[in-house]
Amino acid sequence: MTKLSSATRAKLKTVSTPTLATCLYKKGFKNQFIQDVRPLQLGKPTMVGEAFTLRYIPAREDRNTITVFRNADHPQRVAVETCPEGSVLVIDSRKDARAASAGDILVTRLMMRGAAGIVTDGGYRDSASIAKLPFSAYHNRPSAPTNLTLHEALDINIPIACGDVAVFPGDVLVGDDDGVMVIPAHIVDEVADECVEMTLFENFVLEKVAEGRPIIGLYPPTHEKTLVDYDEWKKEK
Repeated sequence: MTKLSSATRAKLKTVSTPTLATCLYKKGFKNQFIQDVRPLQLGKPTMVGEAFTLRYIPAREDRNTITVFRNADHPQRVAVETCPEGSVLVIDSRKDARAASAGDILVTRLMMRGAAGIVTDGGYRDSASIAKLPFSAYHNRPSAPTNLTLHEALDINIPIACGDVAVFPGDVLVGDDDGVMVIPAHIVDEVADECVEMTLFENFVLEKVAEGRPIIGLYPPTHEKTLVDYDEWKKEK
């Protein structure tokens, strides 16, 4: 498994999830955007981190009384206390937001331990408090009931599904105001390099469109003059 380097992490913080989606599509990856998951608060810095996973199964009443939280080995608590610094805790909640996947106490603990963020295809309780934290958090919608109502935390750091995307431990998640993309670990360095260049070209295109230039021949750059202009623009910038 490729370890996310500080250089690649820095590059990914400068690119958008739409740019990543196009780059991955060109490489044949069509299903890397976590569906129906959004940030609790818009405008936060781009989230980048390796996936550390937690899997929930449907709760059964005899196994999920409130007393299970007294167990020091409860997987939800263990996941929060073992998620590595710089990683993203990704929770498979089976796209079921009827009960919370976590609340503000656990999310605050993750933040204090240096995690890069938290993502679930379910919901969080105390969502208004989580939204105010200087921390990246993504979910489907707020949900007040405790996770024990419908979810049993079972497995830590195994391959999971989250919002219809396969997430393997060590895959790299990038989240912004549009949502969360999952980058397979073995191609993350090349994807970061390509997306930095793609972002630069997109900035050039936006500037020219804002000046009144037609889109045909500009994006994609099918006119030879476009690439000549782009090279001159890069030299100026």
